[in-house]
Amino acid sequence: MSIDLASLRKEYSKASLDLDSVADSPIEQFQKWFSEAQKGELTEPNAMVLSTASSAGSITQRTVLLKAFDEKGFVFYTNYKSRKAQQMEDNNRVSILFPWYQLERQIAVTGVAEKVSTAESVKYFMSRPFNSQLGAWVSQQSQVITSRNILEVKLNEMKEKFKEGKIPLPDFWGGYRIIPDTIEFWQGRPSRLHDRILYTIENNSWTKKRLSP
Repeated sequence: MSIDLASLRKEYSKASLDLDSVADSPIEQFQKWFSEAQKGELTEPNAMVLSTASSAGSITQRTVLLKAFDEKGFVFYTNYKSRKAQQMEDNNRVSILFPWYQLERQIAVTGVAEKVSTAESVKYFMSRPFNSQLGAWVSQQSQVITSRNILEVKLNEMKEKFKEGKIPLPDFWGGYRIIPDTIEFWQGRPSRLHDRILYTIENNSWTKKRLSP
C-alpha cells in the first residue's frame, strides 16, 4: 500500500515571532520558550537532537537530554567513551535542535562542546536516581554486545558491588557544555512563511536578525 506523503500538510498558526518582541539575549528568549514548552506539557521538553561529526566528516545524530543551561551554554551528560564523545574529541563543532512540534516551534543551536568540570559532573551524578547511577556503570555505550542479558548480568554485579554505600562517579562518564555561537528561533506561520530569528555572537555580544523562511 502506497502512502501519499505529498498530501500530508498542516497550516501553522499558533503564534508569531518578531525582532521587536524577542529578548536581546537568546538565553533569556530560550528561557521564555522553554517555560512555555513546560506549561504546554510537551513530552520531554528538554529532549534535544545532538549532531556530531568525526574528523573525516561522518555525521551522526541522536536525542539527548538537556540538564542545565545558562549564559555559558547548554549542558548534557554521557559516557566519555561513546561514539558521540569520540566524535566531539575529534571535532568539537556540534549542533543541537529542540523540535517542539506541538507548539509549532524549533530552536537550533550551533557551537563548540567542551567537558564540564568534574565537580559539576559529580553534583549532577549524585542527583540521579539509584538505578540511573547504576546504569552509567553498566553500559559501555556504543560498544557491540551479543545480547541484552549481558546488561542484566552486569547490572546485578553493580548492585552487589555498591550495595553498602554511595555509588561513585565513573571516570568515563560526565558532562559536556555546548558553548553557542548561533541560536535560531523558528516559529511556524501560515503559507509556509515562517518566522526565523537568528542570534549570532559577535565581539562577545549577541546580535539578532530576521531570516527569510
